[in-house]
Amino acid sequence: MYKWDFSVLWGYRWLFLQGLGVTVAFTVAIVVFGLMIGLLAGLGSLSRVRIVKWLSSAYIEMFRCTPLLVQLIWFYYALPVVSGIEVSAVTASVLALSLYGGSFYAEIIRGGIVSIETGQSEAGAAIGMTPSQIMRRIVLPQALKRMVPPLMNQSIIQFKNTSLVSVIAVPDLVYQSQIAAHDSYRPLELYTAVAVIYFAILFPLTLLVRVGEHKLATSD
Repeated sequence: MYKWDFSVLWGYRWLFLQGLGVTVAFTVAIVVFGLMIGLLAGLGSLSRVRIVKWLSSAYIEMFRCTPLLVQLIWFYYALPVVSGIEVSAVTASVLALSLYGGSFYAEIIRGGIVSIETGQSEAGAAIGMTPSQIMRRIVLPQALKRMVPPLMNQSIIQFKNTSLVSVIAVPDLVYQSQIAAHDSYRPLELYTAVAVIYFAILFPLTLLVRVGEHKLATSD
């Protein structure tokens, strides 16, 4: 019978902290870049310019309908071959995760915008507002309220998605735990600890999102 020994974790505490720092930094970067990309793609998919709408929709569907792991591997191994530019594991990871997350953010933003009644846009046009003013002053402020909960949920998913960067040797939490597991021959304890760390971070965030959803719903 297997004998658990969690005392081994203490010897790798600094490795875990370094990995967690990389994971958190990655999450912040890919959420920020993903939101920027998602905003542009979401607005582009609603554009009246056909080529802009087509390109935005093509990007969204391409990244939403292919596995993130495949995208990571492609950006790291295939992009340098195609472009002739060397891409580090960190750069490939940020690109893949940002574009992948951005495709989901784009759909959330698009859905939030189209959920606003057209009568409000028509009222803005009736008083002489330009389309950009209508979007900025009428539609987006109301849509943002509806977007916040799904955007937060997607950001939580992005935090979990960072665990895949260990595949291309980015020193995140999972990769560092793999090093520790190979060194200590105690993979069960180490991977259990990683699962607990992810849960300890993400569970309070999911509760916070639920509270936010309730407050937004009751404030209508």
